[in-house]
Amino acid sequence: MFHVASEEDIKAGKTTDVYFINTKRVLEEKGISRHVVAEVTAGSLPRGYAWGVLAGIEEAARLLEGYNIDVYAMPEGSIFYPMEPVMRIEGDYKEFAVLETPLLGLLCQASGIATKAARFRKLAGDKLLLSFGIRRMHPAIAPMIDRAAYIGGCDGFSGVAAEKITGEKARGTMPHALIITVGDQATAWRYFDEVVSKDAPRIALVDTYCDEKQEAVLAAQTIKNLYGVRLDTPSSRRGNMRRILEEVRWELDLRGYKDVKIFVSGGVREENIPELSLADGFGVGTSISAAATIDFALDIVEVENKPAAKRGKLSGAKAVLRCGECLHSKRVPLRETRQERCERCGSPMREMLQPLIKGGELVAELPPAGKIREYVLEQLKKVEV
Repeated sequence: MFHVASEEDIKAGKTTDVYFINTKRVLEEKGISRHVVAEVTAGSLPRGYAWGVLAGIEEAARLLEGYNIDVYAMPEGSIFYPMEPVMRIEGDYKEFAVLETPLLGLLCQASGIATKAARFRKLAGDKLLLSFGIRRMHPAIAPMIDRAAYIGGCDGFSGVAAEKITGEKARGTMPHALIITVGDQATAWRYFDEVVSKDAPRIALVDTYCDEKQEAVLAAQTIKNLYGVRLDTPSSRRGNMRRILEEVRWELDLRGYKDVKIFVSGGVREENIPELSLADGFGVGTSISAAATIDFALDIVEVENKPAAKRGKLSGAKAVLRCGECLHSKRVPLRETRQERCERCGSPMREMLQPLIKGGELVAELPPAGKIREYVLEQLKKVEV
């Protein structure tokens, strides 16, 4: 009914590019078996970012599980840098050739979303940050989008489909459609307050018909103990959005509603955050859900234990050593890996690529989304946007 691949087709490599099918057929018919080492690496990051956040490892593990290969990967949620491998696959190339396309798709898009969410997290500080962007993307991938945004640093998401895979409840209050269908703002706000579970914060949408400050004051007068007001589509409003926020805050404070918070959504971009700094929280849509993908590539770097790589790539299997204190990172030849201390701060460095799959069997723990998010937030304290 919908133009999406089934889980079975993805797992079987039926969403691959045709040239991998051609390659596998040639190798099979010519009786060629080669043990290779292949690495997943991003040569650069979108817009010159200094770092990214790795996501999609859980799905990648499910894709590769059951194939006779060994896989090593950075833990999901790891900060990574350009030119360092985030995953290594070892085995007969025929075993995983047709999986390259879906593997990269799983890693590239989720990592792009998680990276963007992490950048917003850094810019927003401790303020509420929600993922609101699934309406702009294919619904089949809505859970993945909100999960990646959540582990990247968002406090929550609006999409109910992500609840099952994150263990978190979707968050959000009302759209303009409620107010327009009911007929007027005050009645719609009252009905919401009467009907919707008390677990949902009372946040009134205040830019449907009138000036934002006028509707904000009316909402505070209408709903007892109003938690906050939300200004939507700031990028389409005339005038200076900073001034609009100042006016709303002033009018609420003047009337004794200093505890009523202000949230902004719609068209929020990284560069907007300084302008919107008076807001108490942000609902970010397309900027996160349609984030630029991380251009990971899968490249063979060894054949039958001998270094081999196409031009522009470094041959030989590599280890990635990372300092847990300052996140300084370095690549070294895998077979020369040894205990090292960080040249910047002197702390011990550890190998980032850890066993994920051995002989087709999953050997690593796949932590829940909340644990991955905690790991990301801890690392974000040590990097700058």
